[in-house]
Amino acid sequence: MKSIVIGICAAFFFAFTFVLNASMELSGGSWIWSASLRYIFMVPFLLCIVIIRKNLRPLVTEMKAKPGKWLIWSFVGFGLFYAPLCFAAAYSPGWLIAGTWQITIISGALLAPLFFVTIHTKNGPLQTRGKIPFRGLIMSMIILLGIVLMQMEHAKQLSLENVLLGVVPILIASFAYPLGNRKMMDVCEGRLDAYQRVLGMTLASLPFWLLLSLYGLFTVGVPSGGQSLQSLLVALSSGVIATVLFFAATDMVRGNMQKLAAVEATQSMEVVFALVGELLFLSIAFPTLLSWIGIFVVILGMILHSYVSNRKVEHHLNQSVNIN
Repeated sequence: MKSIVIGICAAFFFAFTFVLNASMELSGGSWIWSASLRYIFMVPFLLCIVIIRKNLRPLVTEMKAKPGKWLIWSFVGFGLFYAPLCFAAAYSPGWLIAGTWQITIISGALLAPLFFVTIHTKNGPLQTRGKIPFRGLIMSMIILLGIVLMQMEHAKQLSLENVLLGVVPILIASFAYPLGNRKMMDVCEGRLDAYQRVLGMTLASLPFWLLLSLYGLFTVGVPSGGQSLQSLLVALSSGVIATVLFFAATDMVRGNMQKLAAVEATQSMEVVFALVGELLFLSIAFPTLLSWIGIFVVILGMILHSYVSNRKVEHHLNQSVNIN
């Protein structure tokens, strides 16, 4: 039960991203600064965590060994993920972006053939190309249905162009985030922990964020004090607190696949927290019945997807134990 509570707390802090991005957009702040300032502000926090854990030197060694791959996949995993997400905030409310973002589960499943997985057989470990998990993908269709229901109501109020500008960037981000992170895990080959990898990717993506900041400086001017403060809050709440809480929750139940599924499913609460946050602090219009149905369908899909995916992992582990 404790891991579930911690997982819900992580979802609460992750939701700050969507609420604060919407707030910055409503107050006239540019998506350029919302995106770039978050990662610039994350550096000192993550650096302190890694230094305290005495893990900075191995990270520097890894980054020096393969600088090109670090730059490319960090740009994909962080740059092509968060910049489009902030851009979409200009065309959709935060709760809708949070709900649509859950499509990353489907995107991640479709990327499986691009990676190799290790299968343990009687003759030893065997490398094989990943397969699309169709059973989990069927559960993901429930999430997609919920997203469609939410977007249908939203589409009635906006032009097709605005709907596409709010959806297409999220689709790009949904593929970029798992692709960049998985590629970096392949590059690291288990030699770095999650904190080191996130810091390394943040540092390697800085050239992109600095270039984007330079572009913003010449096109929209310097960010306001309010936007800078809110970007700092996003970096602290989502980039540091939420990540640490989620890792702590998953570590507590890593040996129990059913409990792990429950912890992962808590992240669907981001949609609800983002909605409540916008209703309380941004005075947005109350969602219609159709949108509410969509929200709960997304949450149901997240729960079922996590359960089915981890049951499959548990089945493979049991088979491996029986073989050995």
